[in-house]
Amino acid sequence: MTDALYTAGALSTGGGRDGDVATADGAVDLTMAPPTELGGSGEGNNPEQLFAAGYAACFHSALQSAARSKKVTIDGSSVGARVSLVRSGEESIDLAVDLEVIIPGLEREQADELATLAHELCPYSRVTTGNIAVNVSVAED
Repeated sequence: MTDALYTAGALSTGGGRDGDVATADGAVDLTMAPPTELGGSGEGNNPEQLFAAGYAACFHSALQSAARSKKVTIDGSSVGARVSLVRSGEESIDLAVDLEVIIPGLEREQADELATLAHELCPYSRVTTGNIAVNVSVAED
């Protein structure tokens, strides 16, 4: 591994999807529970929620960086992420991600260009490319 700029640590206890997870610094301390769609109680968080939140935030930062590099202002922008568990075989389950970019007041072509550049810059996008299905779309303003 190269020199890390930042490292986050977390520990899962009590059963993974049905237990607890906390970061080493104590900033995150969550009870985990499978969603009702997977037969769980839904009375907690799940890994897909955490991945969606992280990916949305990371991609939004990359979008802002892309805008700065193109000298474009994207006030009021947002990024939504939906992470799905999808069956990929009889025994296999994969992840799929839909990212929706919203940039009010920007021409569609320029918004598409920034979203494409953000997808190239975002560490989450780079690590998932070729591993899971990721769809990036720009919402109509």
